[in-house]
Amino acid sequence: MKEAASEFLAKKRIAVTGVSRKPQGHGGNVVYQRLRQRGYEVFAINPFAEEVEGDRCYPDLKSVPGGVEAVVICTRPETADETMRECADLGIKQVWMHRLNGTGSVSQTATRYGREHGITVLDGGCPLMFGPTADSGHKMMCFLFTLAGKVPKKV
Repeated sequence: MKEAASEFLAKKRIAVTGVSRKPQGHGGNVVYQRLRQRGYEVFAINPFAEEVEGDRCYPDLKSVPGGVEAVVICTRPETADETMRECADLGIKQVWMHRLNGTGSVSQTATRYGREHGITVLDGGCPLMFGPTADSGHKMMCFLFTLAGKVPKKV
């Protein structure tokens, strides 16, 4: 998992799906903000918003000018399937399905589809738990959630 997380975070153009117009307590917004703060070129994806966090928001991945190298899915699991198909169609090879509590954004059918189409799928945990995006709180969560089985051991 650590190797896959490092590979994912080595990408510089990352889309975050499910970023909300109401950022309070929404995991997608936290991921979006942190990636932006750490110098990533990050793109908000929400088909129901034109602007999020003061930035332009895109309705889908194909609308991002110049495309992206990686995607963090922060939507309901049933939406992850459609996003994974779009990633495969666009040739995006790195996808992280965010999960801290419950199922989060993880969809087993999306995971299977992505892997069958050559995508590295990180199906759980949070990109803010690793590498240059981590803070002490997320590092502690990584330790605890790994013990609880919410961070995949194998990608």
